[in-house]
Amino acid sequence: MNTAAIFNYRQVNDQLITGGQPTEEQLKSAAAEGFTTIINLATLNPPYSLPDEAGLVRSLGMTYVHIPMRGTAEYPYSPATVTKFAEAMRSTNGKLLLHCTVAWRASHLWGAYLIKERGVPIDSALANARAINLSDERPPIEQLLDQSLPTFGRPPR
Repeated sequence: MNTAAIFNYRQVNDQLITGGQPTEEQLKSAAAEGFTTIINLATLNPPYSLPDEAGLVRSLGMTYVHIPMRGTAEYPYSPATVTKFAEAMRSTNGKLLLHCTVAWRASHLWGAYLIKERGVPIDSALANARAINLSDERPPIEQLLDQSLPTFGRPPR
């Protein structure tokens, strides 16, 4: 087993992959493949999460960062989430796995990060996020940025 078996796996670049919830074996594979950081965007919600992902990741010698987001008052989609993610990205030294349950939240956060923190043009950032699992039907990316995106909801044909 390897990280490519993670549900909705996407290799964004040489240092970043995104995906859905990895299994214990897939996290062990991530460590063996040289990943140094795991960022989990999902809320802790059995049966959709591992019982102790943080403990497992740390026992494998990787850094675990939990930035739960769900669009609720407790776990909002907000610009502060993008800031926390940017801080985690800056402190990462090595390969990173960004995941949630099905890579949907990961795609929205990645797109927002590209726009806000990296200055990527909106259409390019949206295309990059759509390649992961961005849905144009629900607007977390706009909530994460606290702004309306003129081409969001209108993917290229």
